[in-house]
Amino acid sequence: MQPTAQQDIRGPLPERLARAIRETAGDIATLLKSASDTTLPVPDSQWTLGEAAAHLALANELMADLAAGRERPYGDGTPQSLAAANAQSLDAFGERGAQPLASMITEQADVFLDAVGRAASDESTAGSALVTPLGPMDRHVLASYLLTHMLGHGYDLARALHRPHMIDRERVGLCMPFMLAVMPRVVDAAATAGLAARYAIRLRGGAAFGVGLGDGAVHVSPTPLERPDCTILIEPVTFLLIALGRRNPWGAIGRGQVVAWGRKPWLAPRFPTLFTAP
Repeated sequence: MQPTAQQDIRGPLPERLARAIRETAGDIATLLKSASDTTLPVPDSQWTLGEAAAHLALANELMADLAAGRERPYGDGTPQSLAAANAQSLDAFGERGAQPLASMITEQADVFLDAVGRAASDESTAGSALVTPLGPMDRHVLASYLLTHMLGHGYDLARALHRPHMIDRERVGLCMPFMLAVMPRVVDAAATAGLAARYAIRLRGGAAFGVGLGDGAVHVSPTPLERPDCTILIEPVTFLLIALGRRNPWGAIGRGQVVAWGRKPWLAPRFPTLFTAP
């Protein structure tokens, strides 16, 4: 899927995106319903399975409220504030049962889609910007955010249960509007200090975009930049997992899932370190 500036953000969600949200919520619910113990630890996380599922249920509810135009303050966009908001919301919500959380995840995904559909038919709200934990977004980008968030935590649940995850090439493509919108907000200022570079990022068989860095500014383009210093070709699922902090880029490079070329190909391993996973 190529992200495009011509997409009508005032209209209803593309059917592929709406379907991916429903199906991903359903896949997560199926995973949870197979769990006999929600106290299992989630790999590389401080959460248990039940806590991760509760976070997903609460996040879907939050996204549904945002899509309906309700204000829901939730941190200031920094990793520290989002972690604090997550902890506070989990402390106030005691449900850890697999069945009720599975139902809440799917129900709130449907509530979200209904809210987006109603807003699209209302000229006073269609295309309006919404305040989200990661900055202003229109409802189409917010839907991409919801999908990305579910896929990241759905991957965690699948690992905890030793089951196949639900991330695939098509769903990664549908995450790209959010990924491109949020990248300037999650730049690591210390990592980018003094760096001047032009990247072209190509997802194998999918989207391509550009990132330019210089003078402390970061510019993200929905199309590759001309004359890039470094072109990175990466398998789509690997891209999303690295971007969300779920995969080590060096391991992906070693497996041939990332290839780089250009005037400065050595900039490739540095690219993921320039951003903090949202």
